[in-house]
Amino acid sequence: MRKSVVNVHIQTTAHDHGVSLAEASRVWARIALLSFGGPAGQIAVMHRIVVDERKWVPESRFLHALNYCMLLPGPEAQQLATYIGWLMHRTVGGLVAGGLFILPGVISIMALSIIYARWGNVGIVGGLFFGLKAAVLAIVIEAVARIGKRGLKSPAMQLLAAASFVGIFFFALPFPALILASALLGYVSAARGNPAFVSVGHGAAHEDGESVLGDGTPVHAHPSGKRALQIGLIWLAVWLIPVVAILFVAGQGNVFSQIAVFFSKMAVVSFGGAYAVLAYVAQRAVETYHWLTPAEMLNGLGMAETTPGPLVMVLQFVGFMAAFRSPGDLPPLLAGMLGGLLASWVTFAPCFLWIFLGAPYIEKIRSNKALSGALAAITAAVVGVILNLAIWFAIHAIFRKTVAVAGYGLSFDAPVLASVDFWSLALSVAAAMAIFRLRVGVLQTLAGSCLAGIGLFLVGAI
Repeated sequence: MRKSVVNVHIQTTAHDHGVSLAEASRVWARIALLSFGGPAGQIAVMHRIVVDERKWVPESRFLHALNYCMLLPGPEAQQLATYIGWLMHRTVGGLVAGGLFILPGVISIMALSIIYARWGNVGIVGGLFFGLKAAVLAIVIEAVARIGKRGLKSPAMQLLAAASFVGIFFFALPFPALILASALLGYVSAARGNPAFVSVGHGAAHEDGESVLGDGTPVHAHPSGKRALQIGLIWLAVWLIPVVAILFVAGQGNVFSQIAVFFSKMAVVSFGGAYAVLAYVAQRAVETYHWLTPAEMLNGLGMAETTPGPLVMVLQFVGFMAAFRSPGDLPPLLAGMLGGLLASWVTFAPCFLWIFLGAPYIEKIRSNKALSGALAAITAAVVGVILNLAIWFAIHAIFRKTVAVAGYGLSFDAPVLASVDFWSLALSVAAAMAIFRLRVGVLQTLAGSCLAGIGLFLVGAI
């Protein structure tokens, strides 16, 4: 018998929409292979395919899920794919969508990490990464401008972005504390009716039109305390049992233990996307653990920029280099591969936990002004954090030497002006002009900068 329209709207199963898991898997694979250009580009591709072409979910549903994912630690685009996959085909759908989203990046970054570890400082490969570093600096600056223009909609948000930058750059305030404090400020402000913090897109009119899921709530999306407990225990075990096992077998001083613990902590505090968290990761990986240099962090980000998948895949490169340089009894390349995969595991396993545990409750609350205020405040703070990242990268990419400034609460690295690398400065300026003035795409800019770096090597300039 045909179901009533009311019943379909209120309570649908994961398969009433008529989209098979096999068909969805092919679409998610296509999205994964097209997921270049950072979270903004990835979300745009997903929106075009999922909302406009396939009409799986309406615009309002897509934006609601995106707002939740932006409030979470971890890569919002991958979590958004997991969320929509879960809405469509329950847990297995979320695993397929989220897993396929990162698979091309895992394979690509692993291959590039091996090439870099074996030949990265040799000849033409060194020139290629020299050019890559300059382009990445321009791309990060462009990210500051893009996110700032889109996200800083009021003087209060601009002030919060400036305060976030000053706090993290000049005073080394903890990144997680800045984000959480900003979220609390935005939440309380919006809850009291203060319009100072306005979420991007909040209140905008749009036509949802028809979609296969409509605006109803699937049966499996209704929250349940028992189900939440089961999900929490299962995914905590998936995430943390390997970490505990490595600590037990290898001890706290082992590089694999350090990777497992460090990136597990990072997975909990990595609010604001890849650009924002890189400042935190770079500081610890470079200055505390000495796993790699600032220039190598730029090279890793360049790899992530030029391959499909979340930009946070750069963390796999960091894990690879850490284990490659401290392999213990293992062959260095094997240790590097295991270190890279471990970093990816503890980075992405929590993402599934956040979605499968929280999504039913987010589905229950579709409109919440206080939550929108928290999102807007986080967006503002993230602009300041990304600006910090851009300046940190610029100092270490363009200047060969820095001097530590400390005292009166200050703690930052100042460049030694006499140590400027003029070729790196010239390439960075050229890349910035290509992006800002000539409107050249990210991939084209990266390719041109890499070719320029190779050319400088061939003529003996670097």
